[in-house]
Amino acid sequence: MGRNLGLRLLKLIPALIEVLSFLVFPACAVAATGAELIQANCVGCHIPDGEGRLSHIANQRKTPEGWLMTITRMQLIHQLNINALDSADPVSEMVKHLADAQGLAPAESQPFRYILERRLNTIENLDDEHFAGVCSRCHTGARAALQRRNEEEWTRLIHFHLGQYPSIEYSSGGRDREWFKFALNEVVPWLTEHFPLESPAWSEWREAAKPVQTGAWRVIGTMPGRGEFAGYIEAEETAKDRYTVKFRGEFDSGEALQGEGDAIVYTGYEWRASLSLGNGEYRQVLAGSADGATMQGRMYLLDHEETGMDLTATRIAGSRLLAVTPNRIRAGTSAQVRLSGFGLEGEITSDPGLKVISIVEQGTDGAVVEIQSDADAAPGVRTIKFGGSALSPALTVYPKIDYIKVLPEVAMARVGGNGGSQTPVNAAFEAWGWSNGADGAANTEDDLRIGVFPATWSVHAWDEVAEKGDDVRYAGVIDPATGVFTSPAAGPNPDRPGGVNNFGNLAVVAEVKDGETTVRGEAHLMVTVQRWNNPPLR
Repeated sequence: MGRNLGLRLLKLIPALIEVLSFLVFPACAVAATGAELIQANCVGCHIPDGEGRLSHIANQRKTPEGWLMTITRMQLIHQLNINALDSADPVSEMVKHLADAQGLAPAESQPFRYILERRLNTIENLDDEHFAGVCSRCHTGARAALQRRNEEEWTRLIHFHLGQYPSIEYSSGGRDREWFKFALNEVVPWLTEHFPLESPAWSEWREAAKPVQTGAWRVIGTMPGRGEFAGYIEAEETAKDRYTVKFRGEFDSGEALQGEGDAIVYTGYEWRASLSLGNGEYRQVLAGSADGATMQGRMYLLDHEETGMDLTATRIAGSRLLAVTPNRIRAGTSAQVRLSGFGLEGEITSDPGLKVISIVEQGTDGAVVEIQSDADAAPGVRTIKFGGSALSPALTVYPKIDYIKVLPEVAMARVGGNGGSQTPVNAAFEAWGWSNGADGAANTEDDLRIGVFPATWSVHAWDEVAEKGDDVRYAGVIDPATGVFTSPAAGPNPDRPGGVNNFGNLAVVAEVKDGETTVRGEAHLMVTVQRWNNPPLR
């Protein structure tokens, strides 16, 4: 009888599990929440305390990308098998919950947004030895700075690093000191002080009302290699913090870019959108303002993160003049410029020294006008007014271009493709014109930054070694009109001496015409091998 009872109980186990699941996670038309998914997937290792706070998890705050990396690490290292319950995308739901409940305030993420926006050629300025000597020798300082922990969790992170990467004490930057002692006694207190778990900024943001991003937005942007852009975003909320997005606009050249996609807002301000625009798949990473009036950041191609657009989206309400492009005019000349905004009506005027001499076209979203600058107009920025809306600075008046800065000044590109798993990483450059200030010397504080100029682009060997290796021939090509550098194929090249890879050390040259004069500027481009580990935060 006991054996038969046992068999009957075994047959009931599936039904019992179903009942228990119903008790823990009630079945309903709504999919499992992020909190429920965390309970289902995390409590096996992370023990709740008396208040239900999960060990380790409760004492950290991160960006959406940071929490995604944490969950991914649990899957890769600890073989976490995600229990989806009834969620179509359980990882996304867990990231959403964690970023909302334990994210970063806008003021906390702002200094380090370059890593979220995939600005690959950013050179960090980390003077503190705790960052430079410990954190940023293996990854960016921003990766650590976009976390918040209490002292216990910062200590655990040091232990984790040593356990997971035991060579950390002996590699460059570690073997010149007692690394473990320095990390525990010096770095942990510093991190706890500068990136604490609790902060006034987070307390205020956590309690603040969060704006809804539904509505129409005017977009102003610029993309190296393609120029200035003006367009629109239309966002419609389909569920809390989830939107369908329509995007449309055109560059000053007349080239259109449009499409649609979806967006999620994390932590009340972190806008992440996936869009199909033209023939490309784009990712938008924007930070919304506390009042819900603007969103600012970058969007980039998913398969070429180095190719992207800096953009600002302004909610359409009232009348605003947002941009004048190009935003420069040489004294004593005339230029055709485009004014972009919304709700614009009335007369177009400017500061003394500038005069609108003709209107090519005009509408409520902008105008194209011809502007004349007086020959004796003083160098500096000017205001443009469109009816009751004024933009300052709108135009920069300059006497001449004294020198060119090519940006980025130092860039890195990578070989790729050719049957490998990593696509090439290209690079794009801009030629920024400057005028000397009153002291007549270049690169001093009183110099006037004018703006971006069209240029003729070329490359040459950076040094004698690059010249001897014929790097210009093998290490990629630059578009002479746009400044976009295309990296070469990966793999040993049998046509190159020694059969080596297509790496190179190049100088990027911009030549800008300024009247009868040509002004040159240079930047440094290193073409190197693939990067195989490309997490969201690097």
